[in-house]
Amino acid sequence: MTTASPARFDATELERFATLLLRHAGLDDDKAGAVGSVLVEGDLLGHDTHGLQLLPTYLAELEAGRMTATGEPDVLADAGVVQAWDGKRLPGPWLTLRAIDVATRSARTHGTGIVNIRRSHHIAALAPYARRVAEQGLLLQLMSSAPAGGSVAPFGGTKALFSPSPIGVGIPTTGAPVLVDVSTSITTNGLTGRLAREGRKLPGAWLIDEHGAPTDDPAVLVAPRTGTILPLGGTDTGHKGYGLSLMVEAFTAGLAGQGRSDPGARWGATVFVQVLDPAFFNGEDALREQMDWIAQQCRANPPVRDGAPVRLPGERAQQLLAAQRAQGVEIAAPVLDALAPWAQRAGVTLPATR
Repeated sequence: MTTASPARFDATELERFATLLLRHAGLDDDKAGAVGSVLVEGDLLGHDTHGLQLLPTYLAELEAGRMTATGEPDVLADAGVVQAWDGKRLPGPWLTLRAIDVATRSARTHGTGIVNIRRSHHIAALAPYARRVAEQGLLLQLMSSAPAGGSVAPFGGTKALFSPSPIGVGIPTTGAPVLVDVSTSITTNGLTGRLAREGRKLPGAWLIDEHGAPTDDPAVLVAPRTGTILPLGGTDTGHKGYGLSLMVEAFTAGLAGQGRSDPGARWGATVFVQVLDPAFFNGEDALREQMDWIAQQCRANPPVRDGAPVRLPGERAQQLLAAQRAQGVEIAAPVLDALAPWAQRAGVTLPATR
């Protein structure tokens, strides 16, 4: 299948399609449904580098045995409010949703719940998890690092060490929740990889080449080149992103006792999940009152450019989610092309376009 332009598909049908491919690859209904749901929601929210674009790679990981298809995580420690898991390279979205469920139950009883996961597989975009928790009136803090993936140099250096290591936060308000999903680097592997394949440039000099020269060309990240992504803040204030990268390493790999220092690491993640229930602090109404006021002040802030009002993190993504649920999810042609051979092997037909 070769498709020249993006096409739109019904979100429910896309989830069904993704779930069938994952089931054919060996996942049971629960795991396949969780992964398919999170990937499609990534596209719905506009995080298309972490949506169905990831599915062919996930399928290849399952086929090669690098993603574990069956079983449960091992609980390494359980103090009630705090648990430590060995994810055994099970599907990351399924593991993360399971951890959120456990942390949520603890938060409803004790005010907070924390799950740290070592040896998870990749967990996709963080915004879908943040939305699900915040819509329950709870706060989520989620961090992920990829021990095998070095593409970001520490500030002032030129050799890749960190992964983009995202931080996700979900904050309830009276309206749509605030969704924070940001990398500790100035851009992501997903975007730079896509632009490199397409021969395109980044919007700014977000990378450095092997000599430390700033550049907008993602080709410097492709072997034999050894350029790196800059920390959040770039060449001027990248010490801030560098500090956040170290924080994520401590909360994920440090607490997990498994990370970049371990030999033989494969693509995957260490994950930190914390859910807090405001009822155990000063109450959900108090949280919403404070956040509603802040949200209103942000939106009322005089914009830099006319016609470009200040938005809250996740606001545009949730507007896009609503629009794409109604009009269909836009999927880029290269993603459809990459999925075509997997669909053919599984005997699964791509949903009809909208």
